[in-house]
Amino acid sequence: MRVKRRIALTAELVAFPHTIFALPFALMGMMLGAKGRPGAGQMLWILAAMVGARSAAMSFNRIADRRFDAANPRTAGRPLPSGRLGLAWAVAVLVASCSLLVVSAWMLNPVCLALSPLALAIVLSYSYMKRFTWLTHMMLGLSLAVAPVGAWIAVSGPLSAVPVLLAAAVLCWTAGFDIIYACQDVGFDRSHGLKSIPARFGVAAALKLSSLLHVLMILALAVMGTLAGLGAIFLAGLGVTSAFLIYEHRLVRPDDLSRINLAFFTMNGWTSVVLCLATVLDLAFP
Repeated sequence: MRVKRRIALTAELVAFPHTIFALPFALMGMMLGAKGRPGAGQMLWILAAMVGARSAAMSFNRIADRRFDAANPRTAGRPLPSGRLGLAWAVAVLVASCSLLVVSAWMLNPVCLALSPLALAIVLSYSYMKRFTWLTHMMLGLSLAVAPVGAWIAVSGPLSAVPVLLAAAVLCWTAGFDIIYACQDVGFDRSHGLKSIPARFGVAAALKLSSLLHVLMILALAVMGTLAGLGAIFLAGLGVTSAFLIYEHRLVRPDDLSRINLAFFTMNGWTSVVLCLATVLDLAFP
C-alpha cells in the first residue's frame, strides 16, 4: 500500500477532521490557565497530547465497533469494516496514540503524567458504553471535557471553578450534538441491542433533551466567562455561538433528519472555533 494512501486511510480511521471539536476547547483551557501567555513548549506538548488522546479514542472506537460498523450501511465503508485497513494497523495506531499522550503528559509536568492513565481510561471506555447504558452520550461528553481540564493543569496547576465550568460546558455541548447524531441510527441501535437516548426515548424527546443540554452549555460558559474576568469580546462570541446552536436545532426535526451532517459537522465546528477565538482575543485585548 502506498504511503500516501495509508496516511489518508489512517486519518480517516481516526476521523482527523473531527479534531476541530475538541482542540479549540483544549486551547481555551490552556489560554485561560496561562492568562493568555502559555509557553511555546507547553503549547506544543498540549497539542501533541490532544492529538494522541483523540487518535487513541477514535482508533479504539473503530476497533471495538468494527462488527457493528460492518452491519450498518451508514458505516460499512469505514476503513476497518471495508477491509481497506487491517486490524493490526489499527492496533498499531492505537498503541502509538496512547504512547504519544503519555509522553506528552510527561513532558508537561508530573501531575499530567500521573493523570494520563485516567485520561486514557475515560476516552477509551466510551466505546463500550452504548452496550450498557443510554447515557453513552454523557460519557462521550466527559471524554471531550477532560481536554480543557488537562490543558489547564498543564499550564496552571490547581483546578478552580473556571476549568470545571468550561469542562461542564463541553460535556453538555458534546452530549447534545451526539444525541442529534445518534438519531439517524435509531432503527439499527434497537435491532442490535445498542443503547442511546434516541433509541430509548424516541427522536422527538431526544431532540428536546439535546436543546436543553445546549442551553446549559451557554449558561455554564456565561458563568465561566464572568469568573474568568472575560469581557465584551467573549460575550460577543458567546452570542454568535448561541445563534449557531439555535440554527443547528432548526436544521433537524423529528420528521426530517436529512440535514444532520450540516448540523453535526458544520455548526459544531464553527461553535468551537468561534468560542476559542473570542477567548483568545478577549485575553489579548482586555
